[in-house]
Amino acid sequence: MSRPEKHSVTLKGHRTSISLEPEFWSAFRAIARRRGVPLNALVSEIDEARETEIGLASAIRVFVLRDAQAATAPEDSNPL
Repeated sequence: MSRPEKHSVTLKGHRTSISLEPEFWSAFRAIARRRGVPLNALVSEIDEARETEIGLASAIRVFVLRDAQAATAPEDSNPL
């Protein structure tokens, strides 16, 4: 596992640093490209949706994980 890397983003008009492992940064950037949105816009979306007790880096990791899970989920996961 790689060590986390800090990158600066603009959130609500202020610069802030987020520490994520390079693998998460790569996947997160790919999601932003796929959606056609700037990385800062995706960070803002996640920030607005997260619970206040959940850290931003953790919320991004969960977002990336859920995106990967959705991509690998069967078309019809409902057995009925």
